[in-house]
Amino acid sequence: MSNDRRDFLKKSALLGLVGLSSSLFGEEKLNHLESISNKMGGDAFTLPKLPYAYNAMEPFIDAKTMEIHHTKHHQGYVNKLNETPSTNMDYMSSDEVKCTHVDKYTSSVIRNNLGGHYNHSLFWTLLRANPEGYKNLAEGKIAKAIDEEFKSFDNFQKEFTEKATKIFGSGWCWLIKTKEGKLKIVTTANQDNPLMKLEGEQGKPILALDVWEHAYYLKYQNKRADYITGWWNLVNWPKVEELYSK
Repeated sequence: MSNDRRDFLKKSALLGLVGLSSSLFGEEKLNHLESISNKMGGDAFTLPKLPYAYNAMEPFIDAKTMEIHHTKHHQGYVNKLNETPSTNMDYMSSDEVKCTHVDKYTSSVIRNNLGGHYNHSLFWTLLRANPEGYKNLAEGKIAKAIDEEFKSFDNFQKEFTEKATKIFGSGWCWLIKTKEGKLKIVTTANQDNPLMKLEGEQGKPILALDVWEHAYYLKYQNKRADYITGWWNLVNWPKVEELYSK
């Protein structure tokens, strides 16, 4: 499909939403939809910039892996989303809210690529540099909640590591906050996540670990357990705390 054809389809879908919205929404939301429609000569989804350099996670994740992961794999999900306009996509909502509308009836193209985009966008924010390899522990409210739910941080770390290691093939391991406010460790296959209305536990992701081989193979080859051990040094616990507190 040519770029002109793709842009025409994207704009047409949004313009249809604008027309429908004139009778359903207030002026503010209508103006926002029109603004998005006018910008659709560009892309609805964009690759987020990383708040650190590609080599910032060394020695635990190498710079080349970070660069390829970000500019090739994540960019690929973004590109595919922009090539696949959806009349069911709520362009006014956040990517998190978009994911909550995904269910077993959603097209695999939208499900896989929206999941890939959201999951990675979250994953990048949950990393922080630790070049000296200092012991990295949760603090504050999230630390207390982990102790209450898992009896200790060590128990939590052990359970999370075991579940992440045992994922067959590609997928993600998550710490989620359920609608009851409880913490739970869950896993999903491929680019699914716990926001989606699919089989398994649903909840708000507050910690995410990518265990696709592209996340670690250049440095760790098939040694996923070693990658996970290194990743614990990089968890951005202040960000986890922020997501938990919301």
